[in-house]
Amino acid sequence: MDVLIVVLQAATVVLVLAVGGYAVALLRRRSSDGAAAELRDRVERLAGQFAESLRASSVDMQDRIGRSSAELKDALATNLAQGRKESAETLQRTTRALEERFERLQKSNEERLGRLQDDNSKKLDQMRAVVEEKLQTTLEARLGQSFRQVSERLEQVHKGLGEMQALAGGVGDLKKVLTNVKTRGTWGEVQLGNLLEQVLTAEQYASNVATRPGSNDRVEYAIRLPGRDEHRDETVWLPIDAKFPTEDYQRLIEAQEAADAVAAEAAGRQLQARIEKSARDIRDKYVAPPHTTDFAVMFLPTEGLYAEVVRRPGLLETLQRECRVVVSGPTTLAALLNSLQMGFRTLAIEQRSSEVWKLLGAVKGEFGKFGEVLDRVHKQLETASRSIDTAARKTRTIERKLRKVEELPADESAGLLGPVEEDGILDGDEAVAGEAGDGAAGER
Repeated sequence: MDVLIVVLQAATVVLVLAVGGYAVALLRRRSSDGAAAELRDRVERLAGQFAESLRASSVDMQDRIGRSSAELKDALATNLAQGRKESAETLQRTTRALEERFERLQKSNEERLGRLQDDNSKKLDQMRAVVEEKLQTTLEARLGQSFRQVSERLEQVHKGLGEMQALAGGVGDLKKVLTNVKTRGTWGEVQLGNLLEQVLTAEQYASNVATRPGSNDRVEYAIRLPGRDEHRDETVWLPIDAKFPTEDYQRLIEAQEAADAVAAEAAGRQLQARIEKSARDIRDKYVAPPHTTDFAVMFLPTEGLYAEVVRRPGLLETLQRECRVVVSGPTTLAALLNSLQMGFRTLAIEQRSSEVWKLLGAVKGEFGKFGEVLDRVHKQLETASRSIDTAARKTRTIERKLRKVEELPADESAGLLGPVEEDGILDGDEAVAGEAGDGAAGER
């Protein structure tokens, strides 16, 4: 309210000043000095009166405004107190209502949560039971399958260990064989004997044969070959001796695996020298024509060793030309023995060809006689056939004549004629057949 009063006073002052200024301006335009002075006096009086009236009005206005402000303050205080009271009561009622609703809602939520928990517990129990059952079934199946697999694997491992132990034993035996010169020679000799036994018969070869007359050197195996021309009944031996230079071959393999060209070349030369020396020994000890063939066979018991010897440039030709020795591996020796077996069969056929020719001649003569016998039997069969045809015609004639005769009952006809002896008929047929057979035998 104080602010409103101040504003009204300021507006009044401004209005008075504006009126005074306007009047002064009018006076300046129209005036003279006397009139202006008089006008100023009048204006000043009017301004003083107006100011006094304004002060009186403002005082009265202030009093009224003060009273109105007090009344307004009292009314506002009363209204505010009443509003606060009503608001408090409304707030209390609202709070109680909210509390009641919250309690009901909480109770309802608790009931729903309880039912939901019960349902969830039941469903969880069911799910747990199903899951446990499936897990138990799956676990038992998986465990059973795993145990079976583990048992099978363990059994396989056990078998593998047994095989590995057997293999280790075999490798140890093989190592002993390959590291001992005498044993290596025995192994090569055994392998050579197995090949000969598979291809040839026991009469076609012999072991530990002294092929050179007057010498105590005996070759491991020799094949019996027939002599030539007038000496066909005499035996000519084909010497076969097994050689196994393992140390030189092993050094060559190790150098090749290590990619050492210098060491490989040196080991190759040593192997070649060992093979050449063995070939010369075979030539000097076992080759003695005409008691033996003019060449011998050196048997190398492994294909790798044979391939390495074949790979050496000119080695095979040198051995065949200078030492009269043919180098052979397991495969090539089998082919050589098969060719010798075919030769033996051809020779046997040649030796028995005369006997076969005589036998064919005898068969030819007997076959001619057999043809003559067949012709006579054919004529006799034709004669018998004509006799049977004649008897059949006579039988039909008799039947035509007997058609008009009344047939007696079977009992009466049997009493008059007696039983028909079918055995006699059969005996007659057999007699005819016997006579034909006796005639054929007599012609033979």
